[in-house]
Amino acid sequence: MTSDAAPYATPYGTPETPRVAVRGEALLEFDPEIARIGVTVSARGTDRRDALEDLTRRNSEVLSLIKSYGEAVEKLETGAFSISPELTRHGRGERVRAYHGRVHVTAVLGDFTALGELTTRLADLELTRVDGPWWSLRPDSPAHGEARRQAVREAVQRAREYAEALGARLAALVELADLGAEAPVPYAASQAPGGLRAVAFGAAAEAAPALDLEPQRQTVYAQVNARFTMTPPQL
Repeated sequence: MTSDAAPYATPYGTPETPRVAVRGEALLEFDPEIARIGVTVSARGTDRRDALEDLTRRNSEVLSLIKSYGEAVEKLETGAFSISPELTRHGRGERVRAYHGRVHVTAVLGDFTALGELTTRLADLELTRVDGPWWSLRPDSPAHGEARRQAVREAVQRAREYAEALGARLAALVELADLGAEAPVPYAASQAPGGLRAVAFGAAAEAAPALDLEPQRQTVYAQVNARFTMTPPQL
């Protein structure tokens, strides 16, 4: 009984067409492209309306200050908003002692020259907390492509060295598998960024000096698996 089906190709190749499987990796460092800061505006008052009005005023001051930096600010977003009562026991019941309000704002800057000054000015505002900065690359940064290309070049070089050690040479690429490991790995990601706090009840006598911030280098990692065929080795 005959069959016209193509012969099964073993994933390990044949003596006439051996295969070599390798892994290529790249670990590169780049300067960050953007920085993100978080701003929390707070207000407290014995009357709900007064607390809300103070919160609205302070939030407007923060937004106006951030927007005044123009194109240096690439993104400005308002996150969570809350206003809640603080209860205290009075006799047999409970009564509201005060109201606490908070608004969270996130800003992304691409101009690090303006970042230090803006951070200091925000931290100098009344009942305002600043967290960050968190440094990163843009999602479409060329750094990711450079890491992937280097990983592929390393895979080819490694396979070629194996083939040459056997007196053979590479013939063709059979498979190139992206393991999805090209995402940026934040340097010292386990460390929480420091926060700057300003809890002032009056205007500052003079402007605070700009904070000197050193951008944190970003690590980009890429990894690929590659399979090649090679000429018969000289054993």
